[in-house]
Amino acid sequence: MPERKPRKDAVRNRRAVLAAADALFARCESTEDVTMADVAAAAGVGKGTLFRAFGDRTGLIRALYEARLEPIMDAVETGPPPLGPPTPPLQRIPALLDALLCFKLDNRRLALALEETGSASPYQAEHYERWHSLLQAMLKQIPGLAESDFTAHALLAATRADLVEHLAGQKCVPRERMQAQLASFITRVLGPSPLQNG
Repeated sequence: MPERKPRKDAVRNRRAVLAAADALFARCESTEDVTMADVAAAAGVGKGTLFRAFGDRTGLIRALYEARLEPIMDAVETGPPPLGPPTPPLQRIPALLDALLCFKLDNRRLALALEETGSASPYQAEHYERWHSLLQAMLKQIPGLAESDFTAHALLAATRADLVEHLAGQKCVPRERMQAQLASFITRVLGPSPLQNG
């Protein structure tokens, strides 16, 4: 049996909910301040519509995060260099981590909300496992590099939303400085890329 297309009003409601949630997370002081009732009211839909479409608050946050992240994921999965698969790992890994850092800087409240949801361990979250697996696969392609599992964790730790929020929000570290510090850290962990040597 063919899969049914969502009704037009369901698609419209989903867009309205994601836009409302996006706006609320962008201007909140604390991610905990945004409730499902707030989102439903801002989107002009009933709470039942919200729960049917997303399951719970975590499901809503995850859907919004995935929608915002989609262009980066497309670039990583099928795009050209420096993010796409044809790029050598010593150039691709810094580009990927820089893109992830910039995404979290641009979506600080949303990224923080996602990392604060779910299980007691952020390392078991689906979005974290996806990035870790991707990085680990790239690290395994670098000759002579041991411990790809731990190295992937260490590199991802530098882009955690709580660290980004601490540095950008509380310490007022400029974006360019954070990017330069991340690039320097990656070089210390992996060594310089061939482009840096040339």
